[in-house]
Amino acid sequence: MPTWNGAAFLDECLLSVRAQSYSRIESIVVDDGSTDDTPALVRDRYPEVRLLTLAHNCGFARAANEGMRAARGSVVALLNNDAVADTNWVAELVAALNHHPRAGSVASKILLREPQGMINGAGDVFLRSGVPSNRGAWERDSGQYEEEIEVFGASGGAVGYRQSMLEQVGLFDERFFMYCEDVDLAFRSQIAGYRCVYSPRAIVRHRLSATGGGTLASYYSARNIVWVLARDVPWSAWRRFWPRIIAEQARRASIALYHSREPAARAQLRGMLVGLFTARRLARERPRIFTQQSVPDTYLLSVLT
Repeated sequence: MPTWNGAAFLDECLLSVRAQSYSRIESIVVDDGSTDDTPALVRDRYPEVRLLTLAHNCGFARAANEGMRAARGSVVALLNNDAVADTNWVAELVAALNHHPRAGSVASKILLREPQGMINGAGDVFLRSGVPSNRGAWERDSGQYEEEIEVFGASGGAVGYRQSMLEQVGLFDERFFMYCEDVDLAFRSQIAGYRCVYSPRAIVRHRLSATGGGTLASYYSARNIVWVLARDVPWSAWRRFWPRIIAEQARRASIALYHSREPAARAQLRGMLVGLFTARRLARERPRIFTQQSVPDTYLLSVLT
């Protein structure tokens, strides 16, 4: 559970982890340089939790990696500090990995705390226009996502990873800092032949953007999408879908320019520009990633929506 100044929400999160029906759990909180009461809260109320502290805010990707490196289980679960897990959440993650031996990760069914009954995400998809998306986001939960199926990837806010997969493909790329680090990992995992399965019974309830959002989200989301396009998207997908990809980036830039008086729009434009200027460096890493490819391009194309 990576956290940064999230003491106001962390108590509920840790109580939900303490209440898990799956008994063999090692709980780790990684405090990412918080200036609030997070360390004292964990030490005073949750003696069973291992607390790792970073000297300053290093970003979600680094904080999550510190926890995953320290974890000793064969399954590593990440949970946002502003999320509350249902009692059987961990048990369902483990069951899904046991039922799907080709899967390296499990996506949770993430519901919004407010408004109730709304879906935050039922697994991640990657669109042929070159952007990631949350399956079912902002739909009312009426049972339409109750099938356990393979999806492109899982949100890093509530996910189970097979440790053996992480040892092969690596952890989050810490340069991403925050946002899309889970998309990059999902691509690397799919390229290496690891599936991601969505478990509708692994349920988490999330306070949307309680500890994120704003100009930082706009900047890093825009920059990191360009990085994913440069580094992870197969050439076969680029050859087939490049008009859609370019058109989508142009559309986003046009909207941001139209709203350029707003700080979030300016941050998005900066992120896109930085992404473009650094894309060549990311693209040079493609050979290292694709040397692990163990599935045909036709499969990789099939996981794009």
